[in-house]
Amino acid sequence: MNKTKTHIYFVPGMAAGKEIFSAIALPKDIYIVHVLEWMIPKKKETLIDYAHRMSLKVKEPNSVLIGVSFGGVVAQEMSLFLDLKSLIIISSIKSKFELPKGMQITAKTKVYKLIPMGIIPDESTLLKFAIGAKSKKKLSLYYKYLTMRDKTYLNWAIHQLLCWKRKEQVDHVIHIHGDHDIVFPIENIKDCIIIPGCTHIMMINKFRWLNENLPKIIEGNFLNKKNKKILNS
Repeated sequence: MNKTKTHIYFVPGMAAGKEIFSAIALPKDIYIVHVLEWMIPKKKETLIDYAHRMSLKVKEPNSVLIGVSFGGVVAQEMSLFLDLKSLIIISSIKSKFELPKGMQITAKTKVYKLIPMGIIPDESTLLKFAIGAKSKKKLSLYYKYLTMRDKTYLNWAIHQLLCWKRKEQVDHVIHIHGDHDIVFPIENIKDCIIIPGCTHIMMINKFRWLNENLPKIIEGNFLNKKNKKILNS
């Protein structure tokens, strides 16, 4: 008897395109993988309304939704409109309280509104904000993954991240996070699967770990060695 395949929908990080998932290879006999690419937000569109529009692209019930970084924020809001098998976020946050203090202060003072969006597509500025890359080598290596450089989208996305209003995490979210993440430092993150030595860009440089363990996490067979629990069971 043929088992129905599970559909997996990935939401990339801020400014990232489908290329960010190019090394992800999940069992094709079990999963059908889709990547939801960013849309241009409508004028004055709220995060909830945008998430609803994105959720319409998820066609199958009981799908898996996986969001990376800012994509994890959007995925959590999308989940409110969907009947999911699993909701997974990677290198992301579950509420506004998990934002680093610097971002919280920036949101309160609205300093980010003083940044002219014309400079954001600049290589170094975009990378430092989106993935925390600092060295010139990493800047040039990862810039190819950030293909969404529309100023309207970037202006909107930065505002929505910094001013996210969620106080309580959505139900049943599974959070994977690196303890060397400099965009969303681990000391602000609660209730997650910690990947030692891993940075904000684990989707790129820890793809082997993800390829091996995402199916276990989705199916509820992943052993979190820290607390000896089987997650998602």
